[in-house]
Amino acid sequence: MAENNNVLVIGAGLAGIEASLLLSNAGRKVYLVERNSYFGGTVIKSEEVFPNMECATCMIAPKQSQLLEDKNIELLTLTDVTDVQGDVGDFTVKLASRARYVSLVNCIGCGACFEPCPVSVDNEFEEGLMKRKAIFLACAGALPNAPAIDMDCCLRAKGEDCTACKDACMFDAISFEEKDEEKEIKVGAIIVATGYQLGDVSRFPEYGYGKIENVFHAFEFERLRASNGPTEGAIKTRDGREPKSIGLIHCVGRDAGGYCSQVCCMYLTKFACYAFDKVEGVEVHEFFQELSTPGKAGQKFLDEAKEKGVKLVRARGVELSGNGEGVRITYQDGKTGKDTVDVDMVVLAPCIEPNSGADALAKLLGIEPGDFGFFKTTEFDPVATKRAGIFVAGCNEGPKSMQDVVVQAEAAVAAVLNGSKADTAVRRQDPAQD
Repeated sequence: MAENNNVLVIGAGLAGIEASLLLSNAGRKVYLVERNSYFGGTVIKSEEVFPNMECATCMIAPKQSQLLEDKNIELLTLTDVTDVQGDVGDFTVKLASRARYVSLVNCIGCGACFEPCPVSVDNEFEEGLMKRKAIFLACAGALPNAPAIDMDCCLRAKGEDCTACKDACMFDAISFEEKDEEKEIKVGAIIVATGYQLGDVSRFPEYGYGKIENVFHAFEFERLRASNGPTEGAIKTRDGREPKSIGLIHCVGRDAGGYCSQVCCMYLTKFACYAFDKVEGVEVHEFFQELSTPGKAGQKFLDEAKEKGVKLVRARGVELSGNGEGVRITYQDGKTGKDTVDVDMVVLAPCIEPNSGADALAKLLGIEPGDFGFFKTTEFDPVATKRAGIFVAGCNEGPKSMQDVVVQAEAAVAAVLNGSKADTAVRRQDPAQD
């Protein structure tokens, strides 16, 4: 049987984009599947990338534009994989795409449809720090530059004949008649690049998240710094004040069965640099159990933060309590015993976890979950799974810096293009496949 050279890439974050572009350059047809209405993954939530503090948008936007123009890549947003059958070289995959209700051809991204919409809900992309409408774009600059209608909160789903967004559109881009679709594709290999999420900090009551007003988790702080975020890059407390002091808490949940994600130390050091660059005279305290700053670049980055004035505190048993408009941090320092620091704002860094649905996807694909729910790879190959022809790339295999995500995406593409030992072994065991 002739081998199918098409490739399915699941997840259109940094790893998925990089893999898709490389595969296309090698002449492969790529189906790039993304469950959200936009693509770019968590990298588009970031303002800058450690350790060199490059502009994240400047890094990813050209790749996104190149992908949208690439005729070898079929980007399928609002789409989930529902079934995978077959073997390496001959997979049959079923896809389910949800209706966008907005034409990607007719829409020019003017945003005239947003204001008339009478529905207002928390914006998940902005971590609930601002509202969005039922018809929405995740954030300014999100691609594709066309909104989607969330029918879970649209008045039409409740039986009301609301046409506010359609009436405001001069380009006839909105169609309530769009339907969900299913399609079947044939591919020879699959790369899984479904990314990660932050652990739920509300599971740990000692940190007071959701109860103490000015306790934030890491993605919230990242969006505060983002120029296209809810405060247009101004670092502010929830009550709108510029903080005079910030506490950065490492290792949240580690003592309750978590693990060291390693990259957390680097992104909290990045947050310290954010604070020093944006808030004049701010005090920044970092509370850590252990510091992980791998490599020369990581150590140099930490040294630069120290030069800017970050105060490093080795601490265990950290607990937070409200203190007027601020937060009191109580901790064990290993020297003088229990101590306290009062700050205006606290940022929590929990463990990194696979995106929701990783277990179900692993079962559907017939691959194994590994430690802490990440996808398991074979012992001597960091991209190959136990199922021949299915590879993983990025943070769904484990926490990584953006630089390492790109390297693993390249390795996954090399495995697809060159074939793996596992693929060869499968064919030798079953000559009927040839």
